[in-house]
Parts: sequence; C-alpha cells; structure tokens
Amino acid sequence: MEKNLKQQQSAIVKIALFGPESTGKTTLAKQLAAHYDTAWTPEFARDYLQQKWDKEQKICDLSDMLPIAYGQVQLENENLAVANKYLFCDTNLLVTKLFSEVYYNYCDPLLQNAAQEHEYDLFFLTDIDVPWEKDDLRDKPEGRESIFAVFKQSLIDNNKPFITLSGDKELRLKKAITIIEDLAKAKTLGFTSRDFVQMYNHGISVAAIQKQLEFCKNGIPKTSLVEPAVIKNGILKLSKIDLEIKAAFFDSKKDALKLLKFVPASGAATRMFKFLIAFLEEFDIENDTINGYINRKKDTELSMFIIAMDKFPFFDAVNEKLQAEYPEYDTLTDDYKNYYFIKLLLSTVHFDFGNKPKGILPFHQCENKIATPIEEHLYECGIYASSGGNSNLHFTVSEAHQQQFETIISSIKKKVEMESNTTIEVSYSYQNKSTDSLTVDSNNKIFRDKNGHLVFRPGGHGALIKNLNRLDADVIFIKNIDNVMLKSKRKSALCKKALAGILVELQQQIFTYLRLFDAKAINNDEVGEVTTFIKNKLSVEIPSDFDRWIIENKVDFFKAVMNKPIRVCGMVKNEGEPGGGPFWVRNSQGLVSLQIVESSQVDLFNEDQKNILNAATHFNPVDLVCGTKNYKNELFDLDQFVDNTSGFIVEKTVAGKNIKAYELPGLWNGAMANWLTIFVEVPLITFNPVKTVNDLLKAAHQNSKLK
Repeated sequence: MEKNLKQQQSAIVKIALFGPESTGKTTLAKQLAAHYDTAWTPEFARDYLQQKWDKEQKICDLSDMLPIAYGQVQLENENLAVANKYLFCDTNLLVTKLFSEVYYNYCDPLLQNAAQEHEYDLFFLTDIDVPWEKDDLRDKPEGRESIFAVFKQSLIDNNKPFITLSGDKELRLKKAITIIEDLAKAKTLGFTSRDFVQMYNHGISVAAIQKQLEFCKNGIPKTSLVEPAVIKNGILKLSKIDLEIKAAFFDSKKDALKLLKFVPASGAATRMFKFLIAFLEEFDIENDTINGYINRKKDTELSMFIIAMDKFPFFDAVNEKLQAEYPEYDTLTDDYKNYYFIKLLLSTVHFDFGNKPKGILPFHQCENKIATPIEEHLYECGIYASSGGNSNLHFTVSEAHQQQFETIISSIKKKVEMESNTTIEVSYSYQNKSTDSLTVDSNNKIFRDKNGHLVFRPGGHGALIKNLNRLDADVIFIKNIDNVMLKSKRKSALCKKALAGILVELQQQIFTYLRLFDAKAINNDEVGEVTTFIKNKLSVEIPSDFDRWIIENKVDFFKAVMNKPIRVCGMVKNEGEPGGGPFWVRNSQGLVSLQIVESSQVDLFNEDQKNILNAATHFNPVDLVCGTKNYKNELFDLDQFVDNTSGFIVEKTVAGKNIKAYELPGLWNGAMANWLTIFVEVPLITFNPVKTVNDLLKAAHQNSKLK
C-alpha cells in the first residue's frame, strides 16, 4: 500500500495551496491554472466525503484518512502527467496529516511519512482574511486564528518553503503570479525554493539579486572623471559678507518652511577603536611591554592614545571603574594600568565602546558634564534647523540601538529645548533589509552559512536614500553623527544657514521658471535667460546644437533639467583626509555633471584618471542641504534619481573565508547622481569627524580650560 502514496517526479513546477478551510485555496488554484493554461489538482476529500454523506449521512472519521491520502496522491500524479510547466495543487498530504492529528489526535505512520517526504516547489499559505463560507463539509468559523497558526507551524516544523498570501481574490492572484514568475527566475539562476523564500522574506527581488551577482562577477564600471571641480569651475566661493547675506535670506524665509535634520547614525563605533582592538588581540601582558609593542608595530596611534589618555572625555569614568575592579590598581606598573584601561574600555561586560553606536559615546567634556554626539546634534537643531520655534531631528539607527538613543534624548531633551527655545521632534528609521546584498565567495559562488542559508550583509549608506525618501520636509540638513564640535557651533551654523539660503534662493527661481512653462509659451529672450541660469547657476551642460532646437524642445529640456531634487554641498579644502571629493564627471550617455566621487570609484591604473583624482583641491565633509519637493509641493521619488549602474564591491572575511558583496551607490555619490548639485566652499571649522578615538584629541573636541 505504501507505493500508492509515492509522489511522481517531474520537471513540472508544483505549487501547493495550503491553509484552513474556506481560505480561497480552490479559487486560487483554478485562477492560476487558467492563467498558465495548465492543470490543477482538486481536493479529493471533498468528493469522497460528499459521496459518503449523500449515501450514508456519515461524516469523516479516522478510517477515512488513508483512503483520502491514496486518492489525493493518485489525483495529483494524474494531473502531473498532463500539466504545462506548472501544476497547482488545491491540497496535499500535509493537510490530511494535520486534520488527522487535530481531529483524531492520531496520524497513521504511512500518512505521516508520506506527508513529510512529499516535496513542492512552493507552498502558498492562504490567510484567514477572507469570509468563511458554509457548506455541508465545513466545520465551523470559530477558532480560525488558532487553526491557521497550526497550519503555519506545520510548514515551519516540516521545513517547507512557504509564502503567506493575504488580501481579496484579485490581489492574491496578482501576488501569486508575481511570486511564481520570480521563483522561476530564481531557479534559472541556480537558487532553491528555500533560497527564494529567504530572499522574499528579506524583501529583495530576484532582479536585484541577479544584478548584485553580475556586479560581483564583472565588476562595476569606473567613474569617468573629466576634471576636478575647483573654485570658479564647479565650486562657489563666498566671502564672509556673502555667507551672512545668504544666511540672513534663509532666516527671512525659514518660518514658512518645514525644516528637518537628517543624521545617519546606524553604525557601531568599531572602527573608532580598531587599533585598540588589534592591540588587545595581539599584546601579551605577561611577556611583552607596551613600548616594545609600539616600536615593533610602529603603532603611533596607540602611543598617542596612551600619552593623552587623561584628555579623553571618558577617562574619569573608566579610571573610577578601574579603581573599583582592581583594589591594588595604584600599585600596578604603568603597562598594567594602561592595558587594563583599554581592556575595560572595550570589554563587553563593562564599557563595550567598540560595539556601541557612535552617537551615545562621550565625545566632549564640558565644565560640568559629558556630552554625546546626540546632545550636540540636538543643540544644533536649535541654532540652524528650527522654524517657528520647532525643529525635526531624524536619526537612522540600528533597531537594536534605538532604545539607547531614546534613553539619552529623554534625559537631555527638555534642557536643550529650554536653552535653545526650540521644540524638537525626534524620529527614527532603520536601514531597510530589502537593500541588503547577497554575499559570494572569491570565486563568485553563493556563500552560505553552516546551516546552508544565504548570507546577506547591509547594502551600505546608499540604502539610506529610501529612508530620506519617506521624509516630508521643505529643507533637509544632512550631517554625519560624528561630525560635531564642542566650540564655535554658531560659526558652523552660519555656514549651514548660508547653504540653506542658496538652496531656497535657487528653488524659488527654478519654481518660477517651471510654473512659467506650465502657464504659457515663452519667447526667445526668456529662453536665453533660462539657458544662462541653468548653465551658470546650476552647472548644467548645454547641448552643442541647442541653438538649432525649436522652442518647444528647449522647454522640454529645461523641464527635464530643473524638475529634480536639489542638493547644496559644502566642500572644504583638501588636507589629506580620506574620502570623496567634487569632480566633473561624464556618464555613460556622455553627459557631464558635478558629482562627489570616492577614490575607489576611479580607475587608478589609468594615469590620466589618477592625475585628475590627485589634482582635487577640495574634500566632501558630508555637509549637505537638500530640497526634495518639486514646484507643485510634491515629494520627488528619490529612487528615480539614483545611478543604479554605480556602487562598490566590498570584500570581508567571515569565519576565515573571503567573501564579497555589492554595496549600493553611496548616499551622496550615486544615490544622488541625478540631482541638481551645487558645490560651495565652507571653512574647515565645519568638518570635525571622529573616525578614530584619537580624533577626540583635536581642538574642536577639547575644552582648553579643562585639565
């Protein structure tokens, strides 16, 4: 009898509909079979039990379970033989097994084994969000939630690949077709059904995965640099008076605007303490001296850290903890004291600074308090990012870190609001998992964890364009979490407001022109005025044959050029800091525009490109002011302005194995590639990042009155 429960093997893709009674399985199976012009397998139990009721007025009992199973398998195998590419099964033995267990508290071993062994390319778990419909064979509508939970758990326990379908029948059909098409694509790429479900639950499309794999295999096209952007050729230089005028203009307009400050802050501070982490891993306190280690490793960073240890804002707290942990601390040698200090600073059971987000670390020591970057950003809101006494501050954070941000903010927010006379609304968002990237090994083969699962890694800060896309504001200030300062906040704020003034002024002119185009035809004089504006003010290249175009085509060009999000970017003079800079860049269509480019995007084997890169005079401090609304006061869809042909390939080591993955175009690189871009020189005082812990020793982060 066991052979009657054998499932026939075939290249046909089998989709099982799975769920409690009256959840639309039969309807969907028929719809899908009709759409794909193929067969579908009905529920054998329905006809079997209907006949039993009609003949004997008896309902289902335990003795019916095996006959139903035999009939269902035979029906499925018969339909499999005539199916066209797909077979849709209204039910399967796992359903029969469940009913046997739920209603009779027993399942025949033959049925149980067959149900577990039967394979389908995908299960659609039908949700209970559709009305229950009564018939002779259905039980009762009560308890649908608990029965649905049993069905779902059964799929999990039996390791079946499933996706839940919700919504009305039209929506379910549309979703199911999309999923089936993507499943087919995934299989052509060599992925299993379980891989596909993992991708689906992660929110990553098969098309995105395919693109990531192609980038890993073939590399990413390098950026074509034309020349560096410099003063009077791509970078605007303002005098102090000009800065004050632009800032005053912004102040005169800001109360009619909704302002928001956007702070990427999701990363941990691991890189800040990289050299200290390496020291703890490599140093042997019993058999080595710190001075010997420093000389051997030429570790000047460690030397600087130890020499200036008492100038760090966290020194007193760590030192106090050391005294409590080690009663004989004062009698220890300097090597032991310094070693234990670093160990306590990074220990997961003590300060754990290497795993905490930068935003919550002590950055500044004032006369009577320690300030974190979070607090400094709150104060900055009151200085330059408030309108009508209100300010909006948005952090992108790791979900695991949000509570730590909230704890700090709740302790200082009222104080900051009183001192700045500003009400600050704080919000958060997480990097969307759908922007993650699949990892591959050095041979571009799919990398899997020890359980055989796909491994994804975050897609980089370029993913934050989706976070930015959800924010509703007229002017958005962007600044990194670690770029804060202890002193001269108002001097820095003047530059921020000047950048915002330039943005608002440009927007007003652009919006005026776009409304003019909507209202009437323009004359040749107005064409000349707009042409000069977009060339000189927006740094947009004019086509060489533009003069021969008819006015209607010129207007279409103007609209395409100007109806875009705008970013005004502060640039500081290049003093050797690593990172991106401003350049004139030629894209794949031959168009030249201003872009922020990282050195990793440049072909350093090409001497011409390398020379252009090295000739850069300015550096990107991530000091942006953005306008993300159009002239109709509608939000742009920022995803439409990303250069999806750009990005980065990052290489890492996981469990001793080399892996690599595609990283999205950076937020201020390819993610904003098709925005209107204005570069403005700003003073170096505005740029005070803390890339390593030793950066906290720089003047911008030190209170000279202390220690």
